[in-house]
Amino acid sequence: MNRTDWSTKLLFIDSCISPRGPASRTYGLARTFLDAWEEAHPEDAHTMVRVDKLGLEPFTEAMLHERDALAAAGDFSGPAFRMARVFQQAEKIVVAAPFWDLTFPAALRVYIEHISACGLCYHYEADGCHGDCKASRLLYLTTGGDFEKPESLGVLYWKQLAAMFGIPRFDYVFAGGLDVDPSKAPEILTEAREKARRFGREF
Repeated sequence: MNRTDWSTKLLFIDSCISPRGPASRTYGLARTFLDAWEEAHPEDAHTMVRVDKLGLEPFTEAMLHERDALAAAGDFSGPAFRMARVFQQAEKIVVAAPFWDLTFPAALRVYIEHISACGLCYHYEADGCHGDCKASRLLYLTTGGDFEKPESLGVLYWKQLAAMFGIPRFDYVFAGGLDVDPSKAPEILTEAREKARRFGREF
């Protein structure tokens, strides 16, 4: 299948894994963005990837050998590259994930392994790594019980991934400190949702 067959205006990567279920604070932030985006782009559809429902497995040595052999042959048509093809062809990307253990849920990390396909999403030249993804921008939405700190790696991780994939603009919304003083959580979430809404309108 040709890469153009995998194109999408907006790729929404949903990693809102939470015991709160539909009341997930991260998903509420993401839903605010999506509602605003859909209102501003009534003719466009988005593609949603729910990472914990994909059944992806961490790469084993055998899986890596197989993927590397296919990549060396320039064959990216197989199922090993399915998620990478979708990511590579998306025009804009939104990732939503809670702030867990200084980064994000493990299912999202496994997804990242599957989209990080050398020769498809990025390649190497004499001066280093060059991204090959189509997206013009990537937005990361996250919420956390603690405040955002310089060592909070979730945001930094996706910022560096965007650069590796050649995505020129990176933005994020972090609704932090939600469990430090629960009485302030509604105010923090309201402010974060307004930021997400503004991004949705102009994304």
